[in-house]
Amino acid sequence: MRRVVKVGGSLQADPARLRHLLADLAEGAHGACVIVPGGGSDADAVRAAQPAEGFDDAEAHRRALDAMGRMAGTFRRIEPRLVASLAPWNDRGRPEAALVWDPALLRAGHSDIPETWDVTSDSLALWLAARIGAPACILVKSADAQPDLDPAAHARTGLVDAAFPAFARSFPGTIAIWGPAGPVPVLDRRAA
Repeated sequence: MRRVVKVGGSLQADPARLRHLLADLAEGAHGACVIVPGGGSDADAVRAAQPAEGFDDAEAHRRALDAMGRMAGTFRRIEPRLVASLAPWNDRGRPEAALVWDPALLRAGHSDIPETWDVTSDSLALWLAARIGAPACILVKSADAQPDLDPAAHARTGLVDAAFPAFARSFPGTIAIWGPAGPVPVLDRRAA
């Protein structure tokens, strides 16, 4: 069973850490996984363009998905052993391969995913983890998480998006945030 590893677009600012992480994931150092790319600077550009161009949140959501897709391509260029996947819930081939998800299929919308800025790649990673039955969802961030905070508290600090607590409530596995200082467990329903 693959775990989901969301790799924040903010790691673009730390290319050595990003290269090392992607190599580790491709080598299976953290087990079989599906990588969810953040939108990075392209998603930031969508946020900046929205007030100037006047497009609505649904269009912003679609453009942010496109930014994630471009980041997926960037990750594959950095680490060619990563395998592209549009529908990891259907991908049963090469179970040892690290997949990198391009969320292009969500551009048409999905009833479980609000098309607002409350939903970013953090919540999409949890949605995907639930959809594929992943035992864990790991968010790799450029900032450290504070220990002993629940998903709602992390959303209030701005480390994760506003929809994250709701997606976390429906995810039955383990959630952790890996910052530069190391991993911080956020939720472990297996221990309950």
